[in-house]
Amino acid sequence: MENLWLFAIGVFTAFFAINSPPGNIPIFLSLTKAADAKTKKKISRKATFTAFIIVSGFIIIGKYVFDLFGITIPAFKITGGILIFFVGFEMIRAQESSIDNQTEINFNEGISISPLAIPILAGPGTIVTAMNYTTNAGYIELLIIVVMFALIMYLNHLAFISSDYLVRYIGKNKIVVIEKIMGLIIAIIGTNMFIEGVNLAFLTPNLISN
Repeated sequence: MENLWLFAIGVFTAFFAINSPPGNIPIFLSLTKAADAKTKKKISRKATFTAFIIVSGFIIIGKYVFDLFGITIPAFKITGGILIFFVGFEMIRAQESSIDNQTEINFNEGISISPLAIPILAGPGTIVTAMNYTTNAGYIELLIIVVMFALIMYLNHLAFISSDYLVRYIGKNKIVVIEKIMGLIIAIIGTNMFIEGVNLAFLTPNLISN
């Protein structure tokens, strides 16, 4: 039971770092600045629910995707680690992430699907993080991963619908600082994933054929 709690905390921390609700507030505000409060809530609900469905799908069928395309665990961890590292690195440098492909668009409710749900909330970094935890997970662990991501999406929803108040209360500068801290954590998670992949590839080569 203790191991499950530790697993849940680890999953939550990783999801929170890669999909930080405070870090997503400036993006949501910039995309919905022409919307009223009611429309913002509608967009937030649709975006977070869509992202949850997408990532949950990857969590549930992730292992089958591995088998279908012959993806090995070490290769996935190494590639995913590099990808996640650069997401965090770009956040630290305060540059727009090329992985998220965020672009300025005119306001319409379609932003709840793209770019808000995809790829901001359910981007490659989030999917890589989710699938990384499914590689050796049982049914209970898979359920924990889904629940933890649902919790992250709920926190994002709360952050979005409270975004105007939070910006006034916290301040834009503090939000930027939080985003940079999250970027550092993301980079560390990516580095750790890369190291795990290298260890699996060279210290336990028999796993490559699994």
